[in-house]
Amino acid sequence: MKRFLFVLILLLGMLQYRLWLGENSLPEYFSLKQQIHSQMESNGKLIERNQVLREEISDLRRGTEALEERARNELGMVKEGETFYRVVGSEQSPSRTYD
Repeated sequence: MKRFLFVLILLLGMLQYRLWLGENSLPEYFSLKQQIHSQMESNGKLIERNQVLREEISDLRRGTEALEERARNELGMVKEGETFYRVVGSEQSPSRTYD
């Protein structure tokens, strides 16, 4: 009976070692769980960005308005017959009041 009890305690000790310190232990499990959560957040952001890019591509393929807007903003192009005015202002310092 003592041998059986000793074997059971030894087996319990080995299982506890594997649970806390061995391969695939609980701390490793929680670390991997955190990494999965971080990766899923990163993937969500990338999916949203890709969706915006897909919509922009389809808009550029379908209509001329998006293409025209992009040409105006990025290349500074103007339509024929339009006059382009650039307003350049200087930064004004806030007025100071002295008592």
